[in-house]
Amino acid sequence: MDMKIKIKGKHIGRDCPVFVIAELSANHNQVFNTAVRTIKAAKNSGADAVKLQTYTPDTMTIDADNKEFLVNHPVWGGQSLYQLYKKAYTPWKWFKRLKKVADDLGIILFSTAFDKSSVDFLEELDVPVHKIASFELVDLPLIEYAARTRKPLILSTGMAAIKEIEEALAAARRGGAKDIILLKCVSSYPANPKEMNLRTIPDMERRFHCPVGLSDHTLGAGTAVAAVSLGAVMIEKHFILSRTINAPDGFFSIEPGELKGLVKDIRTAENSLGKVRYGLTREEKESVVFRRSLFVVKDIKDGEFLTEDNVRSIRPARGLKPKYLKRVIGKKARKDIPRGTPLTWDAIKR
Repeated sequence: MDMKIKIKGKHIGRDCPVFVIAELSANHNQVFNTAVRTIKAAKNSGADAVKLQTYTPDTMTIDADNKEFLVNHPVWGGQSLYQLYKKAYTPWKWFKRLKKVADDLGIILFSTAFDKSSVDFLEELDVPVHKIASFELVDLPLIEYAARTRKPLILSTGMAAIKEIEEALAAARRGGAKDIILLKCVSSYPANPKEMNLRTIPDMERRFHCPVGLSDHTLGAGTAVAAVSLGAVMIEKHFILSRTINAPDGFFSIEPGELKGLVKDIRTAENSLGKVRYGLTREEKESVVFRRSLFVVKDIKDGEFLTEDNVRSIRPARGLKPKYLKRVIGKKARKDIPRGTPLTWDAIKR
């Protein structure tokens, strides 16, 4: 099974460069120029794509303040879901202009769709890929609807049991999706690294036969880089110009310098993975001389016995291999051998 997909000319999968997404989310603070500057900063920081979120308060929930709709969170608490989404949503009238900004910069722009109307809206913009958030993974009709676009589909799997992921994949495939990426995710903000369980990534790849990435809500870059070493082919991080901006998602987002460092570390990690290989590398050939070998460490006269006192295993590797030490001890020299001479077979009487 081909485990590679393509998004706007970029191949994603094993042995391909990791696809890095800067999640803009609510970090524009509903200021258009901030959104533009954030997209430019994502491009300059080395991200492959920038992602938006397509919803309104009314497509997400209803305007109600009974206890079922109140937010319980140390940062977002003290308001209803409707009030939170009203502060956080991206105005839909921005999208066409933001996509042009991204297209002109040469960075891919796409968005998370939260209902059928947002899928339709994003199709009008001709985004190259659709994303379904972890909280919507149980909305199987939405997944099937997005899959009918026949575009690549990214499914975040925060909170999801195996059965729920299987059901989401089945819905996507019923809809006609051929190219699906699963994102390992922990849906807490910020996420605790101890709860990330990144070893699930290769298991997801084997179990569900899909490329797997990471939607990372932990603070810092360490978790994302570790995920790459375990096979993650896509990394998504929330991104903000500065955490001093009082934006809803700013407290767990990374800044431009941090994103640039993350991209650099990801590229180093993916280059370091290589393949299963033993023996000298090309660059190690210059270092092999600094291995140990057998040297004469005291002057030895012709006919004198070789002992552990006058022959030792030392650096560099100009003499016999150290594994021959026991074989040469007790043998006689067939000529004078000055101190500092690499020991060779022609200097020993057999």
